[in-house]
Amino acid sequence: MTESPEQQPAAAPGRISRLLARITPLPLCAVLGAACGVSYGVLKAPEYAATSYVVAVPAQNAEPGSALGYAQAYGRIATSDSTIAYARGAAGVPDTHTLRTHVQTETSPDSPMIAITGTSTKPRQAAHIANAVANAVYVSSNHISKNTGVKLLVFSPAITPTEPASPSVPIGAAVGTCAGGLIGGLVLLVRPRRTHRARGTAPASVPAPAQGQDQHHAHNNASSSERELV
Repeated sequence: MTESPEQQPAAAPGRISRLLARITPLPLCAVLGAACGVSYGVLKAPEYAATSYVVAVPAQNAEPGSALGYAQAYGRIATSDSTIAYARGAAGVPDTHTLRTHVQTETSPDSPMIAITGTSTKPRQAAHIANAVANAVYVSSNHISKNTGVKLLVFSPAITPTEPASPSVPIGAAVGTCAGGLIGGLVLLVRPRRTHRARGTAPASVPAPAQGQDQHHAHNNASSSERELV
């Protein structure tokens, strides 16, 4: 059976709506992700980071390789309770728990150097935090330098940063757009499976045209047999 001209224009809107339903999640999720990224960049206060470097130097009679091991050890105790308590006053932070959340340390397996980074919403305070913790590690380690044979020196003090380390608004928008587009793409990968299943079950429930044709052939055969009898 062929479709009548009245039925053909009605099928076009259905196809367009199905096409839009497939494509819409991708740009919609991308726009929502970009909006979230822009909101994060605008509402979140900018965060600044400053880094101070401390180097471990072996004494005259100590082994050169011992400085590397002590640098790793001092890097671990840079955020200990005693070190943070000593640096709290110079850093200008009211309590030790808050100061510990704004301090990060990093050591290298190849060089006896410790990087102490301070973070804050104020540029000067970020530099003060890094220098205060570096000075605390310097003082505590040099108290026992005669026993360890290694002493620490402030290799490069932290300076006041001029630019924030947190993501800017354009970067936040770009990250949000990419995340939203990824989610929209995953939605598109899941949705076509459901439509294919629905299409696969639809033709199996329409055997009516074949049945009508069989009745028509049976009626023709009966009429022809009646003619022969007459």
